[in-house]
Amino acid sequence: MLAYAIIVYVVVVNMQTLTLPKKKSLSRSTLIVSCCTFVSRIVGFARDMLVANLFGASIEADAFVLANKIPNFMRRLFSDGAFSQAFVPVLSEYRKLRGEGEVQQFLNHISGVLALVLLIVITVGILASPLVVMLFAPGFSPEDPRFDLTSIMLKITFPYLLFVSLAALGAAVLNSYDRFGVPAFTPVLLNIAVVGSALWICPHLNAPIIGLAIGVFVGGLLQLFFQIPFLLRIRRFPVPKPSLKDPGVRRVLKLMAPALFGVSVGQINLMIDQWFASFLAVGSLSWLYFSDRVVQLPLGVFAVAIATVILPRLSRSHAAEEHEKYEKTLDWGLRLIIMIALPSTLGLVLLSGPIVITLFQHGAFDAHAADMTLQSLIAFAVGLTGAMCVKVLASAFYAKQNIKLPVNVGIFSMVANTLFAFCFVWHLKHAGLALATSLSSILNAVLLFILLRKKEGFRLQPGWLRFVLQMGVGLLMMLVLWYLFTPQLHVWVEHHLLWRSSYLGLIILIILGGYFSGLFLSGYRFRRG
Repeated sequence: MLAYAIIVYVVVVNMQTLTLPKKKSLSRSTLIVSCCTFVSRIVGFARDMLVANLFGASIEADAFVLANKIPNFMRRLFSDGAFSQAFVPVLSEYRKLRGEGEVQQFLNHISGVLALVLLIVITVGILASPLVVMLFAPGFSPEDPRFDLTSIMLKITFPYLLFVSLAALGAAVLNSYDRFGVPAFTPVLLNIAVVGSALWICPHLNAPIIGLAIGVFVGGLLQLFFQIPFLLRIRRFPVPKPSLKDPGVRRVLKLMAPALFGVSVGQINLMIDQWFASFLAVGSLSWLYFSDRVVQLPLGVFAVAIATVILPRLSRSHAAEEHEKYEKTLDWGLRLIIMIALPSTLGLVLLSGPIVITLFQHGAFDAHAADMTLQSLIAFAVGLTGAMCVKVLASAFYAKQNIKLPVNVGIFSMVANTLFAFCFVWHLKHAGLALATSLSSILNAVLLFILLRKKEGFRLQPGWLRFVLQMGVGLLMMLVLWYLFTPQLHVWVEHHLLWRSSYLGLIILIILGGYFSGLFLSGYRFRRG
């Protein structure tokens, strides 16, 4: 964890490749988002370690993973995904070209429409929860104890969709006004709520796992109410008043329709993996969940943070027809993503065993569960660089309100993921599903970059070849130091949690130091603003 904090500070603070006002620089904003997201991820790991310790990779754990994933699947469609990508560019344009009254009216109307749609979806989801479980996990037959348990928890977790989606609307507004810290910190509250439920509610229930579902419900409420004072402070608190006549609302819906399908492609990839996994051995959903959570650390702390920061700026640059500024901003984001993604990918592959043993192999989470989780972690790590690049590359299209091309690329990647999954699952089981996701992410990133150059005329700034060679030296240094200082896996199993955590942190710091030393020795210098 300390290693990631160092990356955030050293890379994001010092990598000032754009001439920007210091108060609102991209590096400063990215640092704020990354640090807050970093805190959230630490608390999230504490939550996952506790859940793994209490429930392992069991029937109960599989049921909770699914009951938690379904509302989050829809959240990414309605809030974090299609809605935000359509809403932020329109709001940025309103701020630049319209008066404050029109901006507030637009916020009132769009929040009302969003809330109304979500209430309908949630009501249907709660009433038809068994059918929803059958849709998302056909391998859970009605005779499977996971089926009824998931249906019960889904009735509790579904309202989370409303709370977190409205919170995401508030976050998008705050981000558009360059208030990045609060939205990035807000997910911490969900993790705290789940941890609290695991400690104080689960022990008092006949089915303890249901306490985690209650924690998700409470966490959603906390996230929503936490945003309110900060929205009031900038005088942009939305008062929901549904109206489809508002031109801004109609534009968001028009942009959201293809964006919804585009984001659905990514979520359908996950759902396809879930479909396959529901037919595999008990624990498969849990193994995939825990390994994915590890990969989400660099993805959330860096890729999401950078994409969150540059989307409003890219949108404003495009609206003002400042093409040079647009290209420099995008180049900055790509360069920073690559600098972080490649060592993160290599580090996760090299240290997958120690990471899984340290984080999860305790209590009910036995050696077999750790071994299965390790396999899918390596497979997920293969596609980390692609997944991180997709976040920034997609923002480049969304800022120009060009949704069609990313959607088409997403469709192609979805088909590829399905074919990969079908081919790999027979021999590699759950790890084959993770590998299919990784390969489709790489394919998605490559195609987006090619189209960005050909269709949008994007040009990389000078110095990329030298930059890539310098990173190669840094990665080689990482590999050498890992070989010299990392003990065999049986050594990690023999020691207690404090030793594992301390030594793992030490090794990460050593190889991270080797990476930056390699950059420095090869001639790379951090620029200061």
